[in-house]
Amino acid sequence: MCVQIPKFVKWAGGKTQLIEQFIPLFPKKFNCYLEPFVGSGAVFFHLIQNFKPKKIILSDINEELINAYLIIRDDVERLIVELKQHKEYHQSEGKKYYLTIRATNPNDLPPLERAARFIYLNKTCFNGLYRVNSKGKFNVPMGSYKNPDIIQEEKLKLISKLLQNVIIKVMSFEKIINLAKKGDFVYLDPPYYPLQKGKSFTTYSKNNFLEKEQELLTKVFETLDKKGCYVMESNSETKFIKNLYTNFKIHMVTARRMINCDGSKRGAINEYVITNYEVLK
Repeated sequence: MCVQIPKFVKWAGGKTQLIEQFIPLFPKKFNCYLEPFVGSGAVFFHLIQNFKPKKIILSDINEELINAYLIIRDDVERLIVELKQHKEYHQSEGKKYYLTIRATNPNDLPPLERAARFIYLNKTCFNGLYRVNSKGKFNVPMGSYKNPDIIQEEKLKLISKLLQNVIIKVMSFEKIINLAKKGDFVYLDPPYYPLQKGKSFTTYSKNNFLEKEQELLTKVFETLDKKGCYVMESNSETKFIKNLYTNFKIHMVTARRMINCDGSKRGAINEYVITNYEVLK
C-alpha cells in the first residue's frame, strides 16, 4: 500500500515521513473519512488512493490553507498561471518581491490570487514554516533557496484530481462531532503539545493550542468514540498527553524533527499515536 503522497505545501508536523509506520495503525475498514486538522494532507492522500472512502471531509481553522485546497480542486489551471508569474518575479527581484507579497493583506485578494500568494510564500519562506503574529499577519523571513519549487505543475494537477468530490471547509475541530457517524474514521493531527513549557515551533493561527485546547480535543475524541467512530490521533510524547488518554490505546512512532533553527537538533523523536480501537499487526 505504498503510493505517491503529492503534498503541495511544506507543513510543520506533516505526516509524509510517518505513513509507513501509520499503515498498521489505520482501521482495516471504514465508511467515511474526516480530518479536521488537514495540514499538508499526507494521510488523506494515502487513504484516498488505498481505501477510497465513500465520503471525505477535510477541514482546518487556517483560512489560507483551506482556500488553497479549494482553488487547487476547482481552478488549478489558472492557479498554475499565477504561480508562474510569481516565479518569474521572484527570480528577477528576489527578497524585495518576497517582502512585497508577504506584506500584502490576503483578505484584499480574490481567492485565486490569495491561494497563489499562500503557495508562493510557503515555497520561498524559511523552512516552509507557517507562522503568524498576534494580529494574524504572516511574518516568516525568506529562505535561502536557489531554485524553489514554486509551480509544481504536474503535482498540482494530480492533487486537483484527487480532491474532486471531496468536501473542504474552514472549521474548528470540535465541530467534527456533528459530522462524523458510526463506522467513520476520524484522524486528529492537532498542533502538538510542546515538549517543553513555552517551546513551540509553529503558530498556525493567532490562537495558541495548549492545555485548554488539548483537553477540549480529548473530549472530542471521547465523544467520537461513544458515537462508534474509529478515532486516531497524533501528538507529542509527553506525560500531559499520556494522562489525557489513559482509557485508550497509545502507540509509539519515530519521526524526524525538521523545524529547528539549530540544525544539530533536527533528529529522531518519539511521538504518540492514540487509537480507540485495537490495532491488528
